[in-house]
Amino acid sequence: MIPVNEPVIGEAEEKYIIDCVRSGWISSEGEYVGKFESTLAEYVGKRSGIAVCNGTAAVETALYAAGVKEGDEVILPTFTIMSCALAILRLGAKPVLVDIEPDTWNMDVSQVRSSITEKTKAILVVHIYGHPVDMDQILEAVAGKDIKVVEDAAESLGAEYKGKKCGSIGDVSAYSFYANKIVTTGEGGMVLTDNPEIEERARSYRNLCFNSQERFLHNDIGYNFRMSSLQAAVGLGQMQRLEQNVKRKREMGELYVSLLSRIKGLQCQVEKPWAKTVYWMYSVQLDPSLGKTAKEIMSELRERGIGTRPFFRGLHDQPALQQRGVVPVKGVFPAADAAYKFGFYLPSGLTLTDEHITEVCTSLKEILES
Repeated sequence: MIPVNEPVIGEAEEKYIIDCVRSGWISSEGEYVGKFESTLAEYVGKRSGIAVCNGTAAVETALYAAGVKEGDEVILPTFTIMSCALAILRLGAKPVLVDIEPDTWNMDVSQVRSSITEKTKAILVVHIYGHPVDMDQILEAVAGKDIKVVEDAAESLGAEYKGKKCGSIGDVSAYSFYANKIVTTGEGGMVLTDNPEIEERARSYRNLCFNSQERFLHNDIGYNFRMSSLQAAVGLGQMQRLEQNVKRKREMGELYVSLLSRIKGLQCQVEKPWAKTVYWMYSVQLDPSLGKTAKEIMSELRERGIGTRPFFRGLHDQPALQQRGVVPVKGVFPAADAAYKFGFYLPSGLTLTDEHITEVCTSLKEILES
């Protein structure tokens, strides 16, 4: 079976974990948390990093730190993981959904400007599948307004927009280090920012909002979102291979493009002229004219021992959100609906060889042409 994605753990991670255990400081108080925070912040080009327990916590902490509160609105793409909506809802705010661009699967930036109201507090930009959103249009939309730009760069560590790292452009950014990410700590996340006030709010929120002057005094509600030193030790080891991993991801993506781009009825991943994508998951979308859905093709690939994963089901189409009146029951998001019905991603893990990728592409070509 060719798996979809799997982590690569090496000698550096083992060395740091052993050192962390021997130090006796395996909690969030250990030195590796600070080292991991500063290493990632320096790589991305931000002043400060605030490590948290997972990517969902990172998005919520970033939104809280940006000032999102009850009654506010946050604009985001409907085509993203449920975590983004949950983070907004837990703060008492309302998600305002926009559709996606059919070619990049990123949020349709042309819809953002028309979605802004007097209640809009933030734009949650989600860089999907390793390709950056067109950030200039986002920044133009919020220019002169008291609206924060929050980047969810969970899938795009190492990707660039016009030479700037994803996560370095907005007011605050969030990352995930789940097992399928380019840098993993098993579970984990981080918030990055240049703004000292945002940093202070993020550090407070991840640590139960303890008062800085009197520890067991709480002026706001926070949560235990801390990352352990053990997790950070793994992350620090992973950072040593980040550029190598990005290089390999791009090689894999380019090989997929060369082998799949001529297959009729198959939409491959694009790379805009201003973008450097990292092909986090190599994604494709079927043309409806083929008469097959993603689920049908994925099933046939599974019979050949090839693992795949489906695309996101839109937030507008989630019963949990519809039943609560958070999203309209009959929202119109045609691009996101088509992506969910016809899109899926292929094996993309760093342990794949070129021979594996060729086998995947040959099988997919045979299935589609049959």
